[in-house]
Amino acid sequence: MEKKKIVLAFSGGLDTSFCVKYLSEERGYDVYTAVANTGGFSKAELERIEKRAIELGAVAHATLDIEQEYYEKSIRYMVFGNVLRNGTYPISVSSERIFQAIAIIEYAKRIGADAVAHGSTGAGNDQVRFDLTFQILAPEIEIITPTRDLTLTREQEIDYLRRHGITADYKQMEYSINKGLWGTSIGGKETLRSAETLPEEAYPSQITAEGEERLTISFAEGEIAAVNGTPYEDKVAAIRAVEAIGSRYGIGRDMHVGDTIIGIKGRVGFEAAGPMLILAAHKLLEKHTLTKWQLYWKEQVATWYGMFLHEAQYLEPVMRDIEAMLRSSQRNVTGTVELILRPRNFTLVGVESPFDLMKTDFGEYGEVNRAWTADDVKGFTKILGNQIKIYHNVQKRNGK
Repeated sequence: MEKKKIVLAFSGGLDTSFCVKYLSEERGYDVYTAVANTGGFSKAELERIEKRAIELGAVAHATLDIEQEYYEKSIRYMVFGNVLRNGTYPISVSSERIFQAIAIIEYAKRIGADAVAHGSTGAGNDQVRFDLTFQILAPEIEIITPTRDLTLTREQEIDYLRRHGITADYKQMEYSINKGLWGTSIGGKETLRSAETLPEEAYPSQITAEGEERLTISFAEGEIAAVNGTPYEDKVAAIRAVEAIGSRYGIGRDMHVGDTIIGIKGRVGFEAAGPMLILAAHKLLEKHTLTKWQLYWKEQVATWYGMFLHEAQYLEPVMRDIEAMLRSSQRNVTGTVELILRPRNFTLVGVESPFDLMKTDFGEYGEVNRAWTADDVKGFTKILGNQIKIYHNVQKRNGK
């Protein structure tokens, strides 16, 4: 009898390695693995992932290159909105998963798969991101999730693979590392406890730089355009250039604590030198080039955008409406920002922009007024205070 065909979202990590073996050995599927690359893997790493999938028993393996799509449809809007989850986390893995899920389910439909699978546990956000996207785009395809359904620990998965003769660096698998173009998340035993932090060796990038270094990042209508004066048509390459510089200083490391989609608190370590430097530079440039109310309302919708993206709502139509507003807000966000980098921290120096709203003939803050007189300010202040004066007058009249 012909075996059923299943497509597994495969990263080469512990959970998905277990899934390949389990689905083929215990469930009798022909397993087709696919990795949706959002910019987190080098060519050599992708080759190792394919080799591992075949060694584990996959019938075939596909590499789906979606890093440019991920930038165009997600990262640039997160930059436009200066999106940081809880003011800390640049929504690295959260945003990737949606686009990986879209790519995986489209591949499953192309090859006529009977089912689709992922290695998410039952205690995290990714299960919802994959499931929801699969259900919306292909409700006819069954979803199978061995790690979640069997309620397995990492130790149990390692034991299963060992019993089936699979060799690997199981010590390294003690940490769950998800690397992407917009940052790397790290989970381990320390992230499960509120009082602990990750050890230095848990971070994929190590600090190698000393002293200080100047960095300039240029933007054109909100999008990164040059790094240290070198222009980039390829925005993905520009992000990688900033990441390569900043990661040597250990910039962008932190612990994110937040509310998960399923209602519990979650904690994860991350490193994201490129995103943190780009977002900080972009936000400073906006302070110089946008009006007070542009800044205010953009921040409101960007907060919602980040929350919806984090909680698997990318396919909700309102996201396209928010993206339209964010795009419109960037028409004057053009200029260059200078930063100083040091081990584990950085300083924003300043900006140069033709749209800098500080560079006007109206006056210089705290120094000179050119477009109004002293009497103008006296009258303005008197009228401005009317409402508050009335309130306090009434309170005084009533003995309060």
